[in-house]
Amino acid sequence: MDDQNKNLILATALSFLVILGWFFFFPPEDKTVDPNAPQVAQTDTGNTTGSLPATPDAPASAAAETSTAPEVADAPRLRIDTPRLSGSISLLGGRMDELALKDYHDTVDPTSPIVQMLHPVGASDAYYALYGWAPGAGLTLDDVPGPNTQWSLLAGDTLGVGKPVTLGWDNGKGLTFKREISIDDNYMFTVTQSVENASGGTVGLAPYGVLARHGLPVGPKGFSVVHEGVIEMTDGTLSETKYKKMKDFDFQEREGARAEVKQVEKDGWIGFTDHYWMTTLIPSSGSAFKQVAKYDERRDIYQTEAVLPTETLSDGQSTTVTTRLFAGAKEWETIRAYERAGIDRFIDSIDWGWFFFLTKPIFWLLHNIHKLIGNMGWSIIALTLILKAILFPLAFKSYVSMAKMKELQPQMEALKEAAGDDRQKLQQGMMELYKKEKVNPAAGCLPILLQIPIFFSLYKVISVTMELRHAAWFGPFQDLSAPDPTSIMNFFGWAPWAGPVPGTLLATVLIGILPLLLGISMFLQQKLNPAPTDPTQKMIFAWMPWVFMFMLGGFASGLVVYWITNNTITFTQQYLIMRMQGYKPDVFGNIKQTFKKAPPEDKK
Repeated sequence: MDDQNKNLILATALSFLVILGWFFFFPPEDKTVDPNAPQVAQTDTGNTTGSLPATPDAPASAAAETSTAPEVADAPRLRIDTPRLSGSISLLGGRMDELALKDYHDTVDPTSPIVQMLHPVGASDAYYALYGWAPGAGLTLDDVPGPNTQWSLLAGDTLGVGKPVTLGWDNGKGLTFKREISIDDNYMFTVTQSVENASGGTVGLAPYGVLARHGLPVGPKGFSVVHEGVIEMTDGTLSETKYKKMKDFDFQEREGARAEVKQVEKDGWIGFTDHYWMTTLIPSSGSAFKQVAKYDERRDIYQTEAVLPTETLSDGQSTTVTTRLFAGAKEWETIRAYERAGIDRFIDSIDWGWFFFLTKPIFWLLHNIHKLIGNMGWSIIALTLILKAILFPLAFKSYVSMAKMKELQPQMEALKEAAGDDRQKLQQGMMELYKKEKVNPAAGCLPILLQIPIFFSLYKVISVTMELRHAAWFGPFQDLSAPDPTSIMNFFGWAPWAGPVPGTLLATVLIGILPLLLGISMFLQQKLNPAPTDPTQKMIFAWMPWVFMFMLGGFASGLVVYWITNNTITFTQQYLIMRMQGYKPDVFGNIKQTFKKAPPEDKK
């Protein structure tokens, strides 16, 4: 490999570092919403919920006094119990505000608490869904059900699969409201709201759904590799807004808060997404509705709304509106099944990233391999083998070209001596030699360039997807989405105590066995070729494996497993192809040369 080819490889490696740094420190900007979307009137708020939706007829100054935290805590509750969920619904406001995921624990320890998704008002991290009707012509807030409404249980005693419940409320002025709630065997609630008008007059009111979150979610936030915040689909267009960006919304008088509003014409949904969990309001397919994302800075409440068009009812008329609520884990198969059932682009609620065209098929392949093997660690290794097999024809041409470059070394040295200090003459001579021998000096860089998007795509898959969370391999590697838990400090997992806390300086220095193997594999791969003659290049190449070893040591261990496997396969392929081309790499000789003292002329 001549100096030009080494320069290309060095430039590629440095570009990889630049892209990696940019990826972490400058994540893609959140997509903005349409500033020309129509607005609707706002209803003022009380103390424990965000701004309540309103119809265009509702007075902007109307106030809704909401429940205090003790009243919410003391209100009667309706139990939720399915094979995958547990929780309860408060009959005060009909709030769906207590929900836990039976299949998931906070840590890899199976005795740790199960994941709590929704929390009632009064908790430090209150998070809940609220349904109701916004008053229109002829009505006030007291005439429609809201956060303070004390609902009665009309049918059912526990919400479960195939066991719906029905709530009822009569406003005493001729309007009777009912709400039927059902749930499937996963995470989808169906909420059917109905109202009968026997008031003797015509009324207008609009059904709505609200997701309210008091303060930021507990735990890590702002993880640049995954979007956390508002996610919404508007007639085929996906938009994402991080929590911190919601604080930059313009204040809108009609919404009573900083807000952005969109009008959905046909299909859409809106909600909050976290790293692995999501809550989403989903009106019926084909329904027009108003999407609202808002931040109430006075109460530190983040809120999303789906407000359906105003229903106008004459005396004796009734209406029924059905919406759905997804509240659960972002499991690929579950989300995909809902999309196939008619929820537009629901699979994109999983943050596939910039390289989605690679991330999606890579995850699909990994997921199906895992279904066959049953172990995620071995599945990652099998995935790497398949990816290397797909890229082998290109790699073969590259390695053959690199082997031919070795054969040209004597002729290239002769050209250097003949050209002397005339670099233009040297370059012309080298290009004529490459053309004559049909050798591409940049061929060795192409496999490395292709590895960069694959690396980022797999990094996204391992870091973001639900299926990799707490995915075990063997021994101490019980969570491939987390950094290597072994360390020199715990004798690489043999000692009964834990290593340093991930993310700390100590963890960066006292690396685990996987980063160490990564550095060794990169070092051996590098030693297939002699070190560059240029002292600066030689020093950079010598340090590169160990820099990568420490840099990638804090990454997800599953990603490090992939990189070790990739390096091992690349080394084997390159070694065998070089032998086939008549060139025998002196790996051990090159390793010995690394540790030899440089001659005096190299120090000048």
